[in-house]
Amino acid sequence: MNKLILTLAFTLFFGIIYAQSIEDFLSVPFPTALTANPDGTAVAWVFNDQGERNVFYAKSPDYKAEKMTAYEGDIGVDIDQLTFSPDGKHLLFVRGNAPNSKGEPANPAQLQEDVSKIIHVVDLESKKTKEIAKGSYPQFHPKERSFVFLQSGKVYFQSLSLEEDPKQLFTARGNIGQLKWSPDGRMLAFSSNRGDHAFIGLYNLEESKLDYPDPSLDLDGYPVWNKDGSKLAYLRVPNINNKLPFTSLKETYPWSIRVLDLESMKAKEVFKADEGIGSVMVRDLPAVNERLWWTPQGDLIFPWEKNNWMQLYSLSLETKETSNLTPGEGQVEWVDTGFVPNELLVTSNIGDLERRHIWRLDLDNYDLEPLTDMGNIQWSPVRIENGLAFISASYDQPAWPKIIQYGEENRLAEDFFPESFPDNLVKPESITIKASDGFESYSQLFLPRGYDPAKKYPAVIFLHGGSRRQMLLGFNYGLYYSHAYAMQQFFASRGYIALSLNYRSGIGYGMEFREEDNYGAGGASEVKDLMAAADYLAGRPDVDAGKIMPWGGSYGGYLTAHALAQAPGKFLAGSDIHGVHDWNRTIPTFANWYKPEKFPEMAELAFKSSPMYYVENWKDPVILIHGDDDRNVIFEESVELIEILRNQGVHVEQLVFPDEVHSFLLHKNWVAAFEATYRFFEEQMKKK
Repeated sequence: MNKLILTLAFTLFFGIIYAQSIEDFLSVPFPTALTANPDGTAVAWVFNDQGERNVFYAKSPDYKAEKMTAYEGDIGVDIDQLTFSPDGKHLLFVRGNAPNSKGEPANPAQLQEDVSKIIHVVDLESKKTKEIAKGSYPQFHPKERSFVFLQSGKVYFQSLSLEEDPKQLFTARGNIGQLKWSPDGRMLAFSSNRGDHAFIGLYNLEESKLDYPDPSLDLDGYPVWNKDGSKLAYLRVPNINNKLPFTSLKETYPWSIRVLDLESMKAKEVFKADEGIGSVMVRDLPAVNERLWWTPQGDLIFPWEKNNWMQLYSLSLETKETSNLTPGEGQVEWVDTGFVPNELLVTSNIGDLERRHIWRLDLDNYDLEPLTDMGNIQWSPVRIENGLAFISASYDQPAWPKIIQYGEENRLAEDFFPESFPDNLVKPESITIKASDGFESYSQLFLPRGYDPAKKYPAVIFLHGGSRRQMLLGFNYGLYYSHAYAMQQFFASRGYIALSLNYRSGIGYGMEFREEDNYGAGGASEVKDLMAAADYLAGRPDVDAGKIMPWGGSYGGYLTAHALAQAPGKFLAGSDIHGVHDWNRTIPTFANWYKPEKFPEMAELAFKSSPMYYVENWKDPVILIHGDDDRNVIFEESVELIEILRNQGVHVEQLVFPDEVHSFLLHKNWVAAFEATYRFFEEQMKKK
């Protein structure tokens, strides 16, 4: 009798586990925009709680989380750009969505209201929130109760008293960005992008004078003031004409660092990158709004990919000597500053390629000190009084804000973590896979719960987008890929072997991996990595070789389409989420100069690197998922593909989200896309 009861209890227990839904796996609020007030006594962040986005605030000494806004529902309106006032009494945030090429802000919930980006202010004492104006990227004046912001590429000024409407600060051509106040607040530096060139501009508020002190034929940007405001450093990057995006770029005419002396208004070059490796200023790394940092002693810190890895270097303006400050295998991905003047907070995968960790770089002696443990994944550090705030994740815990004070680590807003989230996730294993051309790629392998090596399991291969992305040995720092990691865990919970492939052209493994010679529109060599991953799975004794299914979004959809078009019969089915199918259709979105008919050789190579080149071979079933306000991969990519596949008699299913963008704004659309993918794979296995 007791044995029967135990058996029933065991069955019921595991029945509950296996009944956990995709919604449960995506139930944890995702934190973004973590920031601290100027003296480090309070932090704020945004929680995206299953599509409901709100600003949260916590202050010392207890750091009890308060919900500062009261927006309700999964309505697809984003919140970001949290900015404290210099006195810490007010908090700005931007709520709303970016426009498409027709000027229409994204509105997947079809709200009957304006969902443009609007700057709001929270009075942290009264807890009241007010709308200020349409715009984004607010920057507080360092001395006054006012700020500037951008609206349609122009600079506007607003007093925090809100007694008057915002006014345009000055009139200028170009698309203005990268606003930087001088320390005394007399000058505003900025970049003025004009397409194939960009200037550094200076606006003198006292004299109402606009100047471009060092104009060039190049792309000048990332201005940064030294401590006393006597010098302005910035980058000069040569423009590259007629270079096809999504193709290898290992070297070009080198970039340089220039310093403007404000007294003489003369600029000079203080550093120029070497020719060859490191001559390219990589757009994606570090993934920050700054690329230069002054030290207290007047040196400059800058990122450089001289040794195959994007790392930080120091430059002495006196001796012109440079030194690598973050050596080792790994890239620097973010650099943050705070109220402590002699340090930089560095987020990197140095020494742990498939995770991220936080270091303190001492700007007095250039010592590099680890601030977080190597077992988990950490990012978005901000310095707080006597400690550090950051976001952390692990293989079984999604992203969550934490603080470390006096050596003790605690989670913020603990009460907001949902009980529905599964507590028995599997720990992925890092796997290296060699392609037919000898190239090695990397992946994470998830074995099913209750794994039995004597059984044969179906398998899925997840392919990230980008392609400048990396899946990690845990929940990702980006919402898109945190959800994808959760979906791989869901597959494992339902009896699948799940593999996440970090194919060539992604980040995390150095320049030679990222800029492999023939990737993307230059030959689609990363398809070899996918085929090798499929062969690896098919060769495992625990995988049913007839039930291997790729899935992914964007670049991952592109590779899914390549798999089904290039290797009919190798895969059972695929899920192609807003995938690229013809480079010649997609590249103009990223390079408006590109007209395939004007560059026939480029266009021919790009088409031969596209799934459409192989589409006549396509036989395996596929589900196409796409939002029709996608600004990255045009909706017509899926419209064209489905017509061709129908004409060929291929079984195609579809899921379309009206007015949805590339990285879905509505949580329910993430759930629907993943549920449709899982259901489609299950149906195809039943048919087989």
